[in-house]
Amino acid sequence: MPGVSVIVPVYQAEKFLSACAESVTNQTFSDWELLLVDDGCTDGSGAICDALAAADSRVRALHQPQNAGVSEARNRGLREARGEYVAFLDADDAFEPQTLEILWNLRAQAGADTAACAHRNLYPGGDTSVELVLPAGVYDRQGILEGIVYPLLGDRLTQPVFNGFIWRYLFSARILRDAAITFEGAYLEDEIFLMEYFCNAQKLAVTEEPLYRYLLNPASATHKYMADFRQVFARFMERKAALAEKYGLAAARPQWRENSNWAGLLIAIGNEYAKGNPKTQAQKRRAVEALCALPEMAEAIRTVIPTGMSRNKQLAAALVRGGHFFLLTQLYRLKNRA
Repeated sequence: MPGVSVIVPVYQAEKFLSACAESVTNQTFSDWELLLVDDGCTDGSGAICDALAAADSRVRALHQPQNAGVSEARNRGLREARGEYVAFLDADDAFEPQTLEILWNLRAQAGADTAACAHRNLYPGGDTSVELVLPAGVYDRQGILEGIVYPLLGDRLTQPVFNGFIWRYLFSARILRDAAITFEGAYLEDEIFLMEYFCNAQKLAVTEEPLYRYLLNPASATHKYMADFRQVFARFMERKAALAEKYGLAAARPQWRENSNWAGLLIAIGNEYAKGNPKTQAQKRRAVEALCALPEMAEAIRTVIPTGMSRNKQLAAALVRGGHFFLLTQLYRLKNRA
């Protein structure tokens, strides 16, 4: 049994995949297996997976019969993983050479079931920045709830928003297995996964070292127009509500639903005005008005006044609350021209 199973969902990643895999094979920690899950690729990614597996017995190439999305690819990896712990890596990202060694030792020395690290954002222009999970330290059950679970549940408006990136952690395979935690969907799937996992974790060890290199890719799913965002978000809220009830979380964040709906509404508005949306400006405006009129969104708008967001989001929220949808449309037209 390997110490760590590294799961990489692969889709049309031939430009990045070799470097990604090399960041695992070059680890100073050697007790790992690498699962490359080919999610129905039509470029050369599948062949690269096979070549990497042939070159190193610790690498396994798993081929999905057709493209089923990142959640199903990760779930396939979870089903096939043999490791005591699990780490996730995206095909266009990379580990630092000591990532697994540091996380492994950090967890072991603290007697924790989970370890976490900061990551380094790599911007297209060459700039970088470091983003923490939490300040360095060891967090008990209450610290995990206050630092991760409650922010993911309800603190979705005030900056900085806690990001639900799953690739900053070394997860316990036992917890994942015992709680039957899996992924669903292609957007916001990581937030629900993290929430449920950390509702079951008991101790977390954290380092502020940026051990993961995250490429901000303009072509990623989070930057594309999603025609079905309303349905995706509704399912996300349904799953979040189920977790809040199952684990008794609502008392700690009584307005979690309103805050989450406000955050989702602002994302939905940005999505509606995305450049890839083929609708006319008038159609986009009417769609946004319809979104704001949905009972759950109208309740959030009525009961919560967002504060502490970025200037652009603050302005968008003020226009929504005032019903100034024409001005909101013009704001996004100017933004898209920039």
